[in-house]
Amino acid sequence: VVLTVLITTGASLALTLMLPTWWDISWQIALALGGVMAMSSTAIVIKLMAERLELESEHGKRVMGILLFQDLAVVPLLVLIPALAADPDKLLPALALALVKAVVLLGVLLTGGQKVMRWWLNLVARQKSDELFMLNLLLITLGLAWITEHAGLSLALGAFVAGMLISETEYKHQVETDIRPFHDVLLGLFFITIGMMLDWRLVLDRWPLVLLLLSLSVVFKLALITGLTRLFGASAGVSLRVGLYLAQGGEFGLVLLTLAGQNNLVPPQLFNPILASMVISMLATPFMVLYTNDIVGRVVGSDWLMQSVQMTSIARKAINADKHVIICGYGRCGQNLARLLDAEGIPYMALDLDPDRVRQAAAAGHSVVFGDAARLQALMAAGLHRASAVVVTYLDTPSALKVLHHAQEQAAHVPVVVRTVDDVDLEKLRGAGATEVVPEAIEASLMLASHALALVGVPMRRVIRVVQEQRDARYNLLRGYFHGADDDSVDELDHERLHTVTLPTAGRSVGKTLGHLALEAMGVRLVSLRRASGKASAFNDDTVMEGGDTLVLGGKAQSLSLAEDKLLSG
Repeated sequence: VVLTVLITTGASLALTLMLPTWWDISWQIALALGGVMAMSSTAIVIKLMAERLELESEHGKRVMGILLFQDLAVVPLLVLIPALAADPDKLLPALALALVKAVVLLGVLLTGGQKVMRWWLNLVARQKSDELFMLNLLLITLGLAWITEHAGLSLALGAFVAGMLISETEYKHQVETDIRPFHDVLLGLFFITIGMMLDWRLVLDRWPLVLLLLSLSVVFKLALITGLTRLFGASAGVSLRVGLYLAQGGEFGLVLLTLAGQNNLVPPQLFNPILASMVISMLATPFMVLYTNDIVGRVVGSDWLMQSVQMTSIARKAINADKHVIICGYGRCGQNLARLLDAEGIPYMALDLDPDRVRQAAAAGHSVVFGDAARLQALMAAGLHRASAVVVTYLDTPSALKVLHHAQEQAAHVPVVVRTVDDVDLEKLRGAGATEVVPEAIEASLMLASHALALVGVPMRRVIRVVQEQRDARYNLLRGYFHGADDDSVDELDHERLHTVTLPTAGRSVGKTLGHLALEAMGVRLVSLRRASGKASAFNDDTVMEGGDTLVLGGKAQSLSLAEDKLLSG
């Protein structure tokens, strides 16, 4: 990842130095342009990968890693480019001064700024005003941009630091939700301003140069990224996919180019052709991504051959299968399911990505083949249209979502059962088309409860009814739990949990109805209500709160915190 940016910058530097001498290209200009050309489009690529459900694929993870480092590499480039515009005789002192300023300022902001940011956002959040919260986000961003500009750095660096500081607070998810409506608008506005900077008459007059720059930058980045990815152990197919996804210019590249232009680092006769070539490469990205599989299949023979062999093997096994169950994943859960199906005389076809497991199971007579169930071709070869059901047995929500997406598009009549760890992704999977979602943690609780109820004398018919009622109600009674000190890991901050709030006698919520409190609007549900007498009470929107009431709330940590503040402070 590091080499991708460094080599691209270095090669772009060399390429720029080879341009005609009458443009008077210095090494400072070439270095700035090298950094510009090294960037790829995070916004476009991530959106395309999300739409194609490729974020969790092997090439998707590598693309994300490179994009992340490119975004981080912007910070030193934002510091470096203004310093490069200094008088050549004073360049070294200017670079040293810029470096010291950046280290001191960023050090102060990133260390002391986190505490101040958290304290300030807590203070603003207590005011319970969405408008005030949004205005403060704008104030923080513009304020830090103003500070960095007056420190001799750039506005963009300040905005970047503001985002980093906000991401370290517990309000980052709320901020993401609040600014999402503005994201596409602001991104569109950004590209509008870029378009307004283009002198199209100059571009049309110099279209051979634009095409040359476009071809050289795209082909070079494609070859470099593909080669480096291959060097670090990826297959030829994955490497080429990564290269195709990252060959274009990027938004930060446009920001850096604009900054270089403002500092008179880029000659006017070169600014517009470079800008045009970058914009065109970004416009071409969706088409490159759309035909990625075709390009990889034609260029990388081994990738095409391997996929063809896999599909042929799957199709040969499934050619006579009808009304069968497709098992996605053949680990312990998948194998147990296969045994039960086999005992009932129900045919099945299992897909798994572990070659050793597939080889041993196939040798034992199991109907299993090597294949990625998240790929449409594999599901179709396994007889998706003829299947009676599809069961996803592995714990991989992104892959399960791909299976659901393909099943909904190609065979919506086929029921799909999905396994998941707990209830966190339950609604997401149901919304994607899952007929049934089996959360392991909750099902284990139901099994333990059914055994315990039977042991203490509850009739089995009633036990079965209780368990089925919980399943029919989508586990509402069992969703969320009281978290302890050992449960509050970073990964579980977004999980639903239970939290108790006891209202003081003189609390501001006392005397108000549940409907007036509007807990659901904050993403919180009332699970149970216990009066001061210790007795549980039924409740509805007209239930009036009393002093000493204990409310058991369910929701995410941040929502619960806001709800508790509202209940106690009003």
